[in-house]
Amino acid sequence: MVARIAIPGLDPQQTDQLDILLRNESDVAYKRRVRRMIEYLDLRPGLQLLDCGTGMGFYLKVISQLFPGCRLFGVDYEEKVLRFAQQHLAERGASLTRTDIHHLPFASESFDRVLMSEVLEHLADDHGALREVYRVMKPGAILAMTVPHRHYPYWYDPINRVAERLKGPIRNGPFAGIWANHERLYDPDEVVRVVQGAGFAIERVEQLTHYCFPATQTIVYTLGKGLIEHNLLPGFLSKSTHRFQGEQNRGSKLNPINWILALFNWIDHWNENPARIATKQTFVNIAIQARKV
Repeated sequence: MVARIAIPGLDPQQTDQLDILLRNESDVAYKRRVRRMIEYLDLRPGLQLLDCGTGMGFYLKVISQLFPGCRLFGVDYEEKVLRFAQQHLAERGASLTRTDIHHLPFASESFDRVLMSEVLEHLADDHGALREVYRVMKPGAILAMTVPHRHYPYWYDPINRVAERLKGPIRNGPFAGIWANHERLYDPDEVVRVVQGAGFAIERVEQLTHYCFPATQTIVYTLGKGLIEHNLLPGFLSKSTHRFQGEQNRGSKLNPINWILALFNWIDHWNENPARIATKQTFVNIAIQARKV
């Protein structure tokens, strides 16, 4: 059994609720990003938050349940994922808008918190996008963001590791993996320069997730995501694998999917040991907490 991971700023009840929401998550790197972003955002009722690049809206789902007093806004340019988010967040009070991040439809100094998880790498003008985000943030507001690490573990996405050496990364299609539709990956110094260049003061920089089950990227996104999106899994399996249905997974030990998730989580718990990861050079993500000064 893997011990519960305490998160600063969450009480035990919120921590248990977050664990339930993440119960179906097989990408341990994604799970770690969610926990770290919740920690960095330092949320409380009454704050106005913008999820910049909200995708299917999972972060907003989590935040709306853990911090129901926050005022939530989300933007994304992809119409398909935004429709999914609207269907799942319609009753949670989140306002969602299709827009270009470089031209946000909000007044200056509107937001107390901004979340940008796995967004910056998709943008041709990462500096320009961050300057626009800076504009809509209030003085003293917090930016919490993650980007994919340039030096990711071989076993997280072995297909792209091999492709990079042969002919360059795979950016499109079912095997795109960590490079999917990305302009670039980052090393810590690079992303710090971009964030500071937009005017932010950096408060925390962390490299996240070294240990993971081999070929996690391929198993979760090439195989698993394809099966879920095309409704090829039986209903009882979907309730144990779909990211948005963690509350429907009762954690039964008779469910073989839960055996697999338990294995993934057992390997992931090594990432919680500072002594194990102190000398590691490869990670899946870089996390940044920054503030508008």
